[in-house]
Amino acid sequence: MSGKSAGRVVVSAVILSKPGIILSVVFTGLAGMVLAQRGLPPFETALAGCLTLMVSAAGSAIFNNFLDRKSDKMMDRLSARVRALESVGERNAAIVSCLMMAGATVAAAVWINILNAALIALAALSYTVFYTIFLKRASPFGTVLGGIPGALPVLIGYTAVRPDIGVDAVLLFAFMMLWQPPHFWALAQKYSNEYEKAGIAVLPVAFGEKYTNILIALYSISLIPLTLAFWLEGITSEYFAAVALALGVYFNIAVARCAIKGGGYEAAFGASIIYMLMIMASLIIDIVIKEREVNELMKLV
Repeated sequence: MSGKSAGRVVVSAVILSKPGIILSVVFTGLAGMVLAQRGLPPFETALAGCLTLMVSAAGSAIFNNFLDRKSDKMMDRLSARVRALESVGERNAAIVSCLMMAGATVAAAVWINILNAALIALAALSYTVFYTIFLKRASPFGTVLGGIPGALPVLIGYTAVRPDIGVDAVLLFAFMMLWQPPHFWALAQKYSNEYEKAGIAVLPVAFGEKYTNILIALYSISLIPLTLAFWLEGITSEYFAAVALALGVYFNIAVARCAIKGGGYEAAFGASIIYMLMIMASLIIDIVIKEREVNELMKLV
């Protein structure tokens, strides 16, 4: 294989790994670590947790592309992934992705803890088998339970710091579970014709645009009190509550605008990403600042 061909394969592998999603997964995992530590985790812990999470997520994404290869060919927006899979080779993609998922699980079991490894394995299997093969095609509401693998990274990050799952971790997991349906349904609204062509009965295809917009709004509104629960439980400060409230209003306005216009759903989809990342960033910053303030008070005492 020439250097040029090898470079093309590497670029294709990166495309198949869905780097944007990987960054999001690692970031939410880091939020879970900060939540468990109530501050910045030790560097070695954060590095091990992020690396195993990143490798597992990349392997899951590549295997997802392998499983969805037939339907992806019917969707114009996924043409780059189709070409990337052809460049890498279907068999190669399947083998490498399985090795990545298995390797990340074993590494987590050896270097972190068994619970962390079990959650990594659960995330990989629930995404590739439970969601991609079954839920995605079995029901228009498949994305509701299909949010499990997308929400598990916060628990994976949390358990990288401590080998148990507290109420605070459950709250963050619930946030990710409730965030994912409106996030995906906004995308499904935009590309409903392509999903229908591919034979995937997503919510807009099965029940129409108006019904989908109602559910998007209900889920989006429910995120506001859930984020405020972190403040009510004493996990974060009132500053986080104010930011979370403002971000929640921003996201819901974006959702409402698209519903009123009956289009432009890419704006709601983009707003959902900004909203989730900003909530995670605000949570991290607030907890770290709160920890430092407590440490300073302890020194004075």
